[in-house]
Amino acid sequence: MARHNELGKWGEEAAAEYLVKKGYAIRERNWRLGHRDLDIIAVTEDARTLVFVEVKTRENGELMSPEAAVDIKKVRSIGYCANAYIKSLNLDTEIRFDIITVVGVPSSEPQITHIEDAFNPCLI
Repeated sequence: MARHNELGKWGEEAAAEYLVKKGYAIRERNWRLGHRDLDIIAVTEDARTLVFVEVKTRENGELMSPEAAVDIKKVRSIGYCANAYIKSLNLDTEIRFDIITVVGVPSSEPQITHIEDAFNPCLI
């Protein structure tokens, strides 16, 4: 597996662990719709909100902040997938779109930033 893939996998694992520690329940990881995917689908501690989490991992934040990598094209793709996921399960619940940034390398303690309600695909 390529180094960047290993880093991404490590970052998603760190993000999932972070969410579980915060009381979220993980419903899905890497849910796919064709070539698109949703990194993490979780439910808040109060079980009221379905959260679609985009995870961005970088070795360091020097070149571009990880959250800056979530551009309009990515937001639209996440929205499209989230809509398909909701329809496939006939869900009727509050939803939210978050970004979790993970900075570091597998041999270090990750620096995690959780940006709740980071974007709304319906407004783009």
